[in-house]
Amino acid sequence: MNLRIFFSDEQSEIKVKYDLKMLVRTAIKETLAFEDFGRDCNVSVTFTDDEGIKALNGEFRNIDKPTDVLSFPMMDENDPFVPGRAVELGDIVLNLQRAKLQGEQFGHGFAREAAFLVIHSTLHLLGYDHETGDEDDADMRARQSAIAELCGFGLKNTTEVK
Repeated sequence: MNLRIFFSDEQSEIKVKYDLKMLVRTAIKETLAFEDFGRDCNVSVTFTDDEGIKALNGEFRNIDKPTDVLSFPMMDENDPFVPGRAVELGDIVLNLQRAKLQGEQFGHGFAREAAFLVIHSTLHLLGYDHETGDEDDADMRARQSAIAELCGFGLKNTTEVK
């Protein structure tokens, strides 16, 4: 599987360095591997802040407040497999301001929170939805936790991105 990630930084609070991009890449790759997604794919990742994600949340979900991550799936299950053609999985919009705050609040740090949010969002790109019922919510939570462990970001891990 060949994964191409297109990064965009639309915030100024947290400097986006190579380590953060590699953390995001690892989280996406481990999620795809866990889900046995063997196709070449493209993912767009936008780093934003409370203001930027609030605008998107309002526009696309009619919710007038910031959130931590948004997912915009693009993959169509009906698209035929074409060897050599990458699947457009979709867009991840990660609120770095919220990831930093939540990492501090939960006591596990920015890196683990950012990785967890990217794992969560990638599962949405693959079609999982925790808002469709308790069973789906439990399933998605279990997958997120297992993938976070594979990435080295278990609940007790506080490794940080430099």
